[in-house]
This record gives sequence, C-alpha cells and structure tokens, in this order.
Amino acid sequence: MTKKITKREVINAMLAVEAISANEDFKAYLENELALLDRKAGNKKATKTQVENEGFKEEILNVLDVKGATVTEIQTRSEVLSGLTNQRVSALLRQLVNDNKVVKTIEGKKSLFAKAE
Repeated sequence: MTKKITKREVINAMLAVEAISANEDFKAYLENELALLDRKAGNKKATKTQVENEGFKEEILNVLDVKGATVTEIQTRSEVLSGLTNQRVSALLRQLVNDNKVVKTIEGKKSLFAKAE
C-alpha cells in the first residue's frame, strides 16, 4: 500500500522546483497555502467528549490502587464510572496505559489495572 501524499508535501515539492520558486506570484501563493494549513492545524480544540473523558480518566486514577483491579471492580468503586459501559472504561484505561499512568497485567483470563509507580 502506497503512502498518500499530503497537501503540505505537494506544496513543499512544488516550492523546490526552480521554475516555480523563481516566479514570485507562484511562490507567494504556495507560501500562503502553507500558512493556511498551519493556521488550520493550530485551531484544533478538544471535543466535548474528549473533555468529558479527561474527567473520567482522573476519576479512574483516583479509584485505582497499586495492587490492581478489573474493569468491573473499577466501575463498582465509583458512582461516576458505574454509569459508563465496560467498553468505554476499557478504552479509557487503554489510553492511560499508553500514557504510562496505568499498568496492565494479565492473570489467566483477567486483565488487572493498577496505578503506575
């Protein structure tokens, strides 16, 4: 599978061509397009769900201890988390594991989650 070329890569390749970079109109247009891409990339805000999930992650960290617990045990320890589905709590735990805030261990068929030290 070939990698799809981004608009930024195309513009930078065009600017590298001598005939285009010699023409001030072309060069100014392409540099403006790069500035627009930068501005668009800088305007990303967290969605309502992402902000909500950050609060749930904090609650998970407050509930966890160092000896480990399953997803269901984590949900039963907090009223806030008990209203969420197992899948959502699992997804939040996976994100915390990726951020090295939580450690996941597998014992038999159980996945146990504990605070990272």
